[in-house]
Amino acid sequence: MRWRGAEPSAGTTRREVLRAAAAAALLAATGGCSTGPTASPPPSPVPGAPSAPRTTTPALDPAGTEVAHAGTGRPELALTFHGAGEIDLARRVLTLLHDRGAAVTVLAVGTWLADSPDAARIVTGLGHEIGNHTWSHGDVDGLGEAAARVEIERCRDVIAAATGGPGAFFRPSQAQHATPLLRRLAADAGYPVTLSYDVDSRDFTDPGPAAVAARVRTAGPGSVVSMHLGHPGTLAALPAVLDDLDARGLRAVTATRLLAPA
Repeated sequence: MRWRGAEPSAGTTRREVLRAAAAAALLAATGGCSTGPTASPPPSPVPGAPSAPRTTTPALDPAGTEVAHAGTGRPELALTFHGAGEIDLARRVLTLLHDRGAAVTVLAVGTWLADSPDAARIVTGLGHEIGNHTWSHGDVDGLGEAAARVEIERCRDVIAAATGGPGAFFRPSQAQHATPLLRRLAADAGYPVTLSYDVDSRDFTDPGPAAVAARVRTAGPGSVVSMHLGHPGTLAALPAVLDDLDARGLRAVTATRLLAPA
C-alpha cells in the first residue's frame, strides 16, 4: 500500500498496517475512528534501573494517513468518482456501474449534495459508497486552517444529514495529495484515511471516451482510479472500461472493500 503520513515502524508489519487502515476506513463510514494496534508491553524493569516510558506503536499517523494503492494482492481495484455535475448524468453513470456489477466510491462535493437532495440517496441506493470532497471544490490545499476545516466539516455535515454518517473517506479538491494539515483536519473530522489515487483518467479534460478508457487500462490490482461523474465522455467510456476489467479478471469494488484485509 502506498502511504503518505506514517510508515510502518520497526515493530509493526506491513500486514498489521493494512489491517489497521482497513479498520479505520470501515469505522470512518460509520463515524468511528481507530488508533491502530499497540505494541507489546515492555519487559519489567531491572531493579534500580531507570524506568523507560510506556509507549505504543500506532499503525496510523495520529495526524491522518493517505492511501493511494492497496497491496492485498486481490484482483480488485477501486473506481472513484468526484461527485458533481448534472444529477441525471450522475444517475446514468451510477446505474450503468450497478447494472454491470461494479461498486464504486463517490467523493461528493458538498454544494452538489446540497443542490441535488437526491444525490446521496442515488449513490448509496445503487450500492455505491460516498465520501467527502470538500464543500465548494476550491483549492483546499492552499487554504488556512480555519477555512480548510470549514470545507471539510461542512461537507461532512451535509453527508451526515443525508446518510446518517460522515461518509467513508476524505479527498482534497483540486489536488491529488493532501497536505499534513489537511490530513490532520480530516482525521479530526472523522476521516482517519484520506483517499488519494495512483491512476488519473483525466476524464475532466474531456479527451474522448477512447482516451479515458486507455488511461484506466493502465490500472491494475490494488489501483485507485480517479474519475468524474459530470462528464458525458466518462459515461461513454465506461462500457469499454468495464469490458477491459472483465477481460483481465479485475473487479471494481468500493475503496472500503479494496482496503479490507483478506
